[in-house]
Parts: sequence; structure tokens; C-alpha cells
Amino acid sequence: MSSTTPEPRKPAQANSDASFDTLYAARKKLYVRAVTGLFANWRWALVWFTQLLFYGLPWLSWNDRQAVLFHLTERKFYIFGWVFWPQDVFFLAILLIISAYALFFFTAVAGRLWCGYACPQTVYTEIFMWIEQKIEGDHVRRQKLDQAPMSVGKAVRRGSKFAAWGLVALWTGFTFVAYFSPLDELLASLLTFGFGPWELFWILFYSGFTYLFAGVLREQVCKYMCPYARFQAVMFDPDTLVITYDEERGEPRGTRKKNIDPRSVGKGDCIDCGICVQVCPTGIDIRDGLQYECIGCAACIDACDQVMDKMNYPRGLIRYSTENALKKHWGRKEILLHVLRPRTLIYGAVLVLVSLAFVWGLAARDPLRVDIIRDRSSLGREIEGGFIENVYQLQVMNMTEAPRAFQLAVSGMPGVRIGGVERVEVPAASTQAVTLQVLVPYDEGVPGANTIAFRITAEDNPALSVNEETTFLIPR
Repeated sequence: MSSTTPEPRKPAQANSDASFDTLYAARKKLYVRAVTGLFANWRWALVWFTQLLFYGLPWLSWNDRQAVLFHLTERKFYIFGWVFWPQDVFFLAILLIISAYALFFFTAVAGRLWCGYACPQTVYTEIFMWIEQKIEGDHVRRQKLDQAPMSVGKAVRRGSKFAAWGLVALWTGFTFVAYFSPLDELLASLLTFGFGPWELFWILFYSGFTYLFAGVLREQVCKYMCPYARFQAVMFDPDTLVITYDEERGEPRGTRKKNIDPRSVGKGDCIDCGICVQVCPTGIDIRDGLQYECIGCAACIDACDQVMDKMNYPRGLIRYSTENALKKHWGRKEILLHVLRPRTLIYGAVLVLVSLAFVWGLAARDPLRVDIIRDRSSLGREIEGGFIENVYQLQVMNMTEAPRAFQLAVSGMPGVRIGGVERVEVPAASTQAVTLQVLVPYDEGVPGANTIAFRITAEDNPALSVNEETTFLIPR
């Protein structure tokens, strides 16, 4: 232990600027520069594809209903020709497992592809930034507009941008709710503004967060709020394709005239223009190495390739590559050969097996289900004619979108029969409850529980049949 006694600390001033600086990093607003190129085209193709799906699916009809509707009130999920019930929650679990393994697989192969191209945060930020660019101008004009004093022109531009963002956000919230409440009912409510309390809440909630995340927070969501940015490194290895800066080729960086051989002036290919930083939606410098803030959008690749073209240098100073490829100077062939490695093979195999199980489950899914509940309030009792009677409640679920009639039969004990209705009609995609009295001669069976079986068969398709066992109680 040291013999010197440290000086006592001075009490911190809670309201001092210095104390806040040590806890929070001040946000520097980014003025992202627009970029064109191969990866920008891919990104916009995914924007169009995902948004056409999202905004368009509620408008599609199927069998005189909404094609995709997760009807919470009816507790049914309609997805084109399929109708899913609460009993089908198993399929949701399998779908979540598939999504998780797909994320693991693609991350192990090529990094944050989801974040860079299909994540809703990326997609809506792209849309909002495009609106901002069309109204306020490019990154230089936007910065000047922010620095300029308030004027009529500035107020008009800002107001127009905020209004456009608000309309997109509101329509996004409306579309989101249309997946859970029928669109025709929502449209009727829209004309009179007669939304139910929960519909109005979720429209405003989803709209508000779309506006907040895509218009205000932007890169802050990816850097500080998204958990994927924190655990992605667990799925990376030296053979994962990520966006990399070829330091060996690019350094030492510096300016020079066009068409000058960089080696002749003691420099690398990087001219230190900074455009790769200007186009980055999270504001990082990829030349500092791989960082958790990088969402893998590849905007810096497009920007750097354009600069290399102007300087008549080879493309690829910033490119998709791997840690091993940079160290060992691998070409594309060697990189692709190392895609198949134990980690990706395991992820891929599990993904394929679970996907096949999901498809098989959907294909083998029984369109008829029956739940049988014996009436516990009235145990087996003796009735006129020398019979023992048990009462049952049958829930017949017709999971198809055509009305069907079903014949009911019972077996399992000598002389057992149904006393009363032996036929039930069930509307399309509906459940029909029916109460049955089952009779057994008094001298048959043994006191206590006896096993019987109900058979429910569709009249128009005898192959569509279900057998369900239950117990028949005979008083002791």
C-alpha cells in the first residue's frame, strides 16, 4: 500500500457543464451527402420492394376478404388461402426461429446486410432523407439553411419538410393498423374520424415513432438503441465479409493531382477527400477500421469507387472483403471458398431443416379440428329406457374458407350412440359449438371411466375426418 495519502476529492458541481461532458457525448448533426452507385441502387431497390409489400398488401383481396389480416378481434390470422387460429401459435414460434437463424447465417456470411438494406430504420431514414433533399437541397444547402437566421423562405421549407414527413408517418401508422383491423372499416372511420380508441392510439403511436426515429434520431437509433449493434461481433469471424478499407494500398493518404502515380510522390491511393465520411449515415470514418456503428450500407464503397474512377485508380480501395483476405491478399475466388466454413454450415443446415419442417407443417396442417369437453356439472346419470347418459360439448373448427357440414358418430362401447343431433353445419373459417348426449345401455361397460371416440367426417369429403377420444363415466 502506498504511504502517501491521496488528496480528498472536491465535491462535484451537479450543474457544471464539465460534469455533463464526461457523461454524455454531444450529438453533432450529420448532413449526409447523397451518393449513387451499385450498392445505392440495391438499397433503393430494397426500399421499393419492402414498401410496395408493406403499403400494398392490405389492399389485396382474397375470397372476398383482405388477403393479409391479423384479425385480433376474431382471433384469426388470414394470410391469402390460410387461416390461422390461436391453436396454431406453434407456426409463429417456428417462424421466429427461422428469422433468428437467417439473421445469424447472413451475418456470419456478409455482416450487417439486414441493417444496411432492409431494416425499417434504414428504409424509412432513406425515405425521409430523400424528402429532405428534395425540399431543402443537398448536404451543403441543408447545412447553410440550418445556419441561416429564420426567414419566410426558411420557415416555408422547414414547414413543408415537416408536413411531408408527418404525412408519410401518418400513412405508415394507418397502414400498420390495417394489418390488424380490416381496411374497409378503417377507411370508413377515416372519413368520419370515428376510429376506436385502440386504433387511434396505435396509428398515432406508430406514426410518432416513425417520425421520431427516421426524421429526428436517425443514426442515434443505430448507434445507441439497436441491440444488434452490440452483439453482432459474436457472429463475426475473420472470414466474414464486411466493408473494409485497404490500409496497405491506401496509406499514407494525401492530396495530389489527377493521373499522378501515388507511389511516385510517396503516397497511397487514398487522396483524403473525406467523401466516404460525408456519405456515411452514421458519420463514421471507415478508414479507422470496422466499428460497431457501421450498418453495412456500402455507401462509402460507391463514393470511393467514383473518386477512384476520377483519379484513374483501380476501384476497391474500400470494398467488401474479410480480415483474412486483407492479411493474406486473397482474391475473390479464395474469399468465396471460405464462405463455407463450420459456422456457416451449421447455421445453414439448421436454417434449412427448420424451414423444411415449417413447410411440411403447413402442408400437413389439418383443416378440421375438434375439441371435446365433457360436461363436468352432470356426471353419468341413468335415464329412461335403461341408458346411462353423458353430456359433451364439441367445438368443431372448420379451418377452410368454405362452409361445410359434418356427420357425427361415436364408438368404443357396445351399444353406444348419440342421442339427438348427429349433423352439424359450420360456416367458413368458423367454430361451431354443439352439445351432444351420448347414451350407453346400463348393462354395458364397467363402473368408472370408459374410453369412447367421436368421429367427425365432412359430408363433401369423407377423407376429411377426425377421431377424438374421451371418457364415458358410468356411476359406481
